[in-house]
Parts: sequence; C-alpha cells; structure tokens
Amino acid sequence: MLYLALFISFFKIGLFGFGGGLAILSLIQMEVESHGWMSQQEFVDIVAVSQVTPGPIGINCATYVGYTTAGFWGSVLATTAIVLPSLIIMLSICKAYFWLSNKFQGNPYYEQTLRMLRFTVIGLVASAALMLIKPTNFIDTTSWIIFAVVAALTILPNFAKNKVTDIISHPILLIVLAGLTGYFIYQ
Repeated sequence: MLYLALFISFFKIGLFGFGGGLAILSLIQMEVESHGWMSQQEFVDIVAVSQVTPGPIGINCATYVGYTTAGFWGSVLATTAIVLPSLIIMLSICKAYFWLSNKFQGNPYYEQTLRMLRFTVIGLVASAALMLIKPTNFIDTTSWIIFAVVAALTILPNFAKNKVTDIISHPILLIVLAGLTGYFIYQ
C-alpha cells in the first residue's frame, strides 16, 4: 500500500507541478505531510541535500523521500512516478510531430511554418545568449571572436543546408570546440 501511495503522490506532482523544481517543493511537502512520511525537519533536510546534489531538485527530492519512506524500491518508484507524466507527454508530442511530418511532407505551408519556427528558436537562444553577455564573461577580443564564430556556425545551417554545415554546426561539437579553443588560448 505504501508503494501505491508513493507512486500516486509523485505521479500527481509530476503531472500538475509546473514551474520547475523549487515550484513543486510545496506540492511534495504537502504530500509528505498528509501521509505522515516524515517530519517537517526531515523534509527541510532532504530539500537541503536535494539542492546540493547534481540534477533537478524536484527529482532529487522525490528520490530522497522515496528512499526515506520505503528504501531503495521506494526511491526508484518515486523517481519514476515524478518523471513519468513528462515522459508520456513528450512521447505523445513527438508521435504527433512525426505523424504530422509524414502527413504533410512536401506541403509548402507546412515546410514554411517549420522554417519560421527555426528562426523563432534562434531568436530565443540569441536572447538567452545576449543576457549572458557581460564584461566579466568577455575578457578580451579573442573571447568575442570565439563567441561570434560559434554564433555564426549555429545559425549557418538555416541558410545553407548541406552535410558540411550539418556536421560543423552540431551543438555538442560546437561546445567541445569552443571549450578546447578557450582552453588552449587562455591556458
């Protein structure tokens, strides 16, 4: 019965918890207190440990609550339950996207919509990048050049679509190359 209560509680939190880890802490606390799984001081301690542990605070907190209340399998169950709603929703969206892509492949309106969405995403990423541009992050002209090259390589595939631009503009490759360049220049 404890396992079922853990699963239902954290599934609800995963389904209805919006706003990230800190926003769902009150939902987790409400569930923990309503079931009497731990004292308020134990919960505060778990939140503190969850904040310093790598990973999302909500998932870490679910894992610790599950472990504290029902051991190893409780932690596995609580972690699975809090992640499962997001997984189901994202898989459904991906399935719908692939269905739409197959159904409307070659449709000029659909293709134009996707092309415009790419520029919207570029704008959102550029907005986040511009917020990070501070004098403390760019110590000299070389760091500005590295930033400009990576930005250009990120945008390039939207204008020139071929295998070379796909390879050189892969996000993981760009991160590694920018990191290596910075390391060797500022070593």
